[in-house]
Amino acid sequence: MKILVPVKRVVDYNVRVRVRPDGSGVDLNHVKMSMNPFDEIALEEAVRLREKGIATEIVAVSIGVPQAKDTLRTALAMGADRAILVKSGDDVSQDLEPLSVARILAKVVATEKPELVIAGKQAIDNDMNATGQMLAALLGWGQGTFASAVRIDEGSALVTREIDGGLQTIRLKLPAVVTTDLRLNEPRYVALPAIMKAKKKPLEELALADLGVDTRPHLTVVSATEPRQRQAGVKIQSVDELLSKLKNEAGVI
Repeated sequence: MKILVPVKRVVDYNVRVRVRPDGSGVDLNHVKMSMNPFDEIALEEAVRLREKGIATEIVAVSIGVPQAKDTLRTALAMGADRAILVKSGDDVSQDLEPLSVARILAKVVATEKPELVIAGKQAIDNDMNATGQMLAALLGWGQGTFASAVRIDEGSALVTREIDGGLQTIRLKLPAVVTTDLRLNEPRYVALPAIMKAKKKPLEELALADLGVDTRPHLTVVSATEPRQRQAGVKIQSVDELLSKLKNEAGVI
C-alpha cells in the first residue's frame, strides 16, 4: 500500500504571530516556520502503518515556496520514503486556497496512485479545515475526517471520528482520504541520524504551471487584525455586582 501525506509549511506554533502594519495579512519576514502540527500527526500515522507491515511506501507532498523543501526534509527524517515539492512561486506571503491545493493534490494522486491519503484536518495558519474534504470530492473517494483511530482491514479503513456527540466509527472502501485529529497519535522525536539520512532520500520538484491547475483565488482578505489584549480581572463583592458588569460592561446578558 502506498500512502500519500500532504504537509504544509506554516508559522511555528510557538511563535507569536504579527500582523502587517497595513492589515493585509500576517508578517512572515524573519519568522520561524515548521511543519503544520496536524500534518506531523498524519505522517506519524503513515509511518506506524508501515511499521505494522501494512504500508509499503510513504510519499510526502508539499505545495509552496522553495523553502518548503526544509519541511519536506523533516518529513523524510520522520519516516517518509520520498518527497514531492510543487513549487507555487517565490512569494512567501501567498497562500493557496484549499480548493486550489485540493486540485493540485488530485493531480499528484492521479500520477502516484496511492491507496490512502492521510492529511492533517486543518492548517494552523488559516484554520480552513477544507482541503481533505475537497480532495475526496474531486477524487470521488470516501473520506473519514477528524480521525482519532485508524485501522486497515481487508481493503477498507475503519476510522473512528471525533464528533459532537462522542465517537463515530465508519468503514471506508480504499482508496480513501483520512484527515487526522490531535488524539490520533503523538509524533515521534526526530533523531540526528534520521535527519542525516533524510538528505539522501529523493525529493522531486514540480512546477505548478506544468500541472495545468487553475489557482485563481476566490477569496479576498479584507483585513487582518490582532486580537484585543485581555484586560486584568477584577474582584466583585456580590452577585448583583457580577450581573451588573455582565450586562452593562461585557454586554453578554
